[in-house]
Amino acid sequence: MPFLQGLEHVVKQDEPLAPYTYMKIGGPARYFARPENLEQLRELVVRAQNEDIPVYVLGGGSNILVRDEGVDGLVIYTRAPAFRYVRVEKELVTAGAGASLWSAVRAAALHALSGMEVLAGIPGTVGGAVRMNAGGRFGDVGQFAHQVSVLDWSGEVRTLARDQISFDYRESSIEEPVILEASFRLEEDDPVAIARRMKKIWITKKATQPLSVQSAGCIFKNTRGLSAGVLIEQAGLKGYRVGLAEVSDRHANFIITRPGCTARDVLALIDLIRDRVRAKFGVELELEIKIW
Repeated sequence: MPFLQGLEHVVKQDEPLAPYTYMKIGGPARYFARPENLEQLRELVVRAQNEDIPVYVLGGGSNILVRDEGVDGLVIYTRAPAFRYVRVEKELVTAGAGASLWSAVRAAALHALSGMEVLAGIPGTVGGAVRMNAGGRFGDVGQFAHQVSVLDWSGEVRTLARDQISFDYRESSIEEPVILEASFRLEEDDPVAIARRMKKIWITKKATQPLSVQSAGCIFKNTRGLSAGVLIEQAGLKGYRVGLAEVSDRHANFIITRPGCTARDVLALIDLIRDRVRAKFGVELELEIKIW
């Protein structure tokens, strides 16, 4: 069976990926799919597995740098309504993988459930946040995860309990190609107190991160208990440019992409940052963003 047969209405070929990412750069996907339901998603994954076509799952695009050459594989975009729901039942918040992380955080706060407010201001979707254990100085996703539903390569839906998943710094042990939904167990609290904590976190982020310009999240992981942003700043690289890619002068672990910037510019700046930090501090910076 040809790969696209029967799925032509949900799959495009050579679709530009730049509009779907926070950096707004990068080349096209060989195949770009917008499944409308679980059955279509299952069929795409199984066919790609049978045809030996690499699969990439795209949510908010907030943690991805797409190379200028694009992606030679199948990119599955999980933002259809079927994957964007958020439900609250007692102390559990359950969200589809395509729901924004903010929508889950907000739902928890509106139902006087405490914990997830520490994730306020973190972009992206629930699926991506769980996959990489997104977080910041106030906490991370994994500490609230109760269970995660995934789709495996055979097209079977499996539910992973919390004790079946390891969450480490900006990564999880989930190996299945697609995360479908996640549930978070929270605690009841005073809604005014929750709102106050959320506001404080938002103010801190707005004051210290370049939220109003074109960029992804943090480029590098913190290492050895050291802030990557501080290391980059102390290496004298705040405001440094390669082409139209620039180290943010507000937070040195952010790279700003100006109109006309290419992935090549960003990759060259990443290499320069790594070289300077290695030479000055003997520290090898590890990427937090994913390069496709």
